[in-house]
Amino acid sequence: MSDTIETPPAEQPDLTAWTCPLPLRDQTRVVMGHGGGGVMSAELVDHVFAPAFGGPLLAGLGDSAVLELGGARLAFSTDSFVVRPLFFPGGSIADLAVNGTVNDLAMSGARAAYLSCGFILEEGLELPVLGRLAEALGAAARAAGVEVATGDTKVVEAGHGDGLYINTAGIGLVPAGVDLRPQRVVPGDVVIVSGAIGLHGVAIMSVREGLEFGACVVSDCAPLGGLVEAMLAVTPDLHVLRDPTRGGLAAALNEIAGAAGVGVVVQERQVPVPPPVAGACAMLGLDPFYVANEGKLVAFVPREHAEAVLAAMRAHPLGAEAAVIGEAVEAHPGMVVARTGLGGTRVIDLPLGEQLPRIC
Repeated sequence: MSDTIETPPAEQPDLTAWTCPLPLRDQTRVVMGHGGGGVMSAELVDHVFAPAFGGPLLAGLGDSAVLELGGARLAFSTDSFVVRPLFFPGGSIADLAVNGTVNDLAMSGARAAYLSCGFILEEGLELPVLGRLAEALGAAARAAGVEVATGDTKVVEAGHGDGLYINTAGIGLVPAGVDLRPQRVVPGDVVIVSGAIGLHGVAIMSVREGLEFGACVVSDCAPLGGLVEAMLAVTPDLHVLRDPTRGGLAAALNEIAGAAGVGVVVQERQVPVPPPVAGACAMLGLDPFYVANEGKLVAFVPREHAEAVLAAMRAHPLGAEAAVIGEAVEAHPGMVVARTGLGGTRVIDLPLGEQLPRIC
């Protein structure tokens, strides 16, 4: 096990001669890249929403906010889902609406309890389709152990809603002693991913574009609360968890590195990329690190607990393929570097926008 966790020291990349050509971002209107979970999304939050709303709770910009209320610690999260198509291999927009919010709560260590659900329906949506999605949402909520406690329905004119959008918000209880946030990450922490990456994005791509990649790719959409509970049962002293959805593993690692002020070194060959995902990305010129996931998490764990946490993850159905992929380091703070199979290094930067829009 120690051979798996320990990673060789990172070579210092020479950054002085690098250039990073990017599309112009001097925009006067919202573009699709603003919703991609990358640099443009961060700029929208930093320059538009955060100054307007203010407040210390929002400043954390986590997957959910942890609130003190009546002597209890609550996690509170909201998310909107605009995926196209409404149904895809492995799930639907309804499954995403439940699991996406439940997983955001789980990344704070919370046991999700209640959801709200808002449906924005486009005039002309077939009622049998709506019925299937309502049933799917109810089934997903029951599987995740949460109750839909309140909701809302609105209808917009034909041509203005893309069939159906869903918003869900959720609340859950955070156990005593659990404090998951990137500021707790320190050099030496071990980085663990719970399984194969890129499945959701490639599954959406396959049905949206009518592409075949030699094997059926199914979304990994799933609720992660049970997996997180198994990890916390080993030790409540996990440092941070993130579900790498929009922007993929690359965005999650960069957000953590930036907030923690540490560098991250990833061993590229240790990152589990399924052959169909690797083949699809090679065919389309994409990087699996940037492809969205909906049923995976990445954890920064103190080294002394990493072996036991990894074993607990592998004993859970949603963590059977969990793998150590790297560590936090003092060098290059705020930067994520991958060591390649050839012994070189490459920077895994925060994506500008989104390789594949409308994936959640």
